Amino acid sequence: MRSMKRNLILVLSSVLLLLIWQLASMIIASPVLLPSLAPVFSSLISLIGQPSFAPNVLHTVLRALQSFLIIVASATVVGLVSGRFPLFSLALKPFVTTLKAIPVMSVILLAFIWFSSGTVPLFSAFLMGFPVMYVQVEMGYKRLDTHLQEMCRLYDFPVSARLTHFIIPSLLPSIVTGARTALSMVWKVVIASEVLTVPHYGVGSRMQLAQVQLETEKVLSWTLIAILLTALGDLLFEGCVLLAVRCKRCLDARRIPCDL
Repeated sequence: MRSMKRNLILVLSSVLLLLIWQLASMIIASPVLLPSLAPVFSSLISLIGQPSFAPNVLHTVLRALQSFLIIVASATVVGLVSGRFPLFSLALKPFVTTLKAIPVMSVILLAFIWFSSGTVPLFSAFLMGFPVMYVQVEMGYKRLDTHLQEMCRLYDFPVSARLTHFIIPSLLPSIVTGARTALSMVWKVVIASEVLTVPHYGVGSRMQLAQVQLETEKVLSWTLIAILLTALGDLLFEGCVLLAVRCKRCLDARRIPCDL
């Protein structure tokens, strides 16, 4: 019942947003400034049917996925080291602070000078997402229960046991939070980089080309595609987290009788 209520609210809010869009389009009465729903969705269907649609979407997805995996792997390792060694954390603080403060467009423009257009989205998304993930992991390590750490040292638990039974389970909420935030940021930065650098394939590239030709309905169509990709990415991430939680519960349930 609660799930049905949430879904109903979601549908109604989406319909309200579309109605506001249609009303604003009728008031403005300019297809270049804000086209109505009909030409936008007609353009969207036309884009999906084109042979170049799949390569454009695929390249954007691959760039986002590569950036996300690099961010999660590197930020987790560096965050753990920083949490364990305060001097290392102090040495990285100016670097991390700079990354959090620097504007996204500055990173993209500088990366466009240094790298090819296809590499710019990867590099820019990494620089923007790394500090978010890193801070979460470092804070998570610093919040580890000191009493449990002392118990592990007292009973001389091996490193593998500490990782699997104490450190990793304790850090999972911080890792999931950081990864979720970084994933949302990665999509935006990758597509923004594609808009500015215009690689051969990419959702952002198609947005830029449509904007140059004043095809507002195509710009909005590609924007809807970008929103859909972000939403699907978030759903997939939440599904993976839920699956991991269920697998852990099943393993714990099987392990308990054996321990008894």
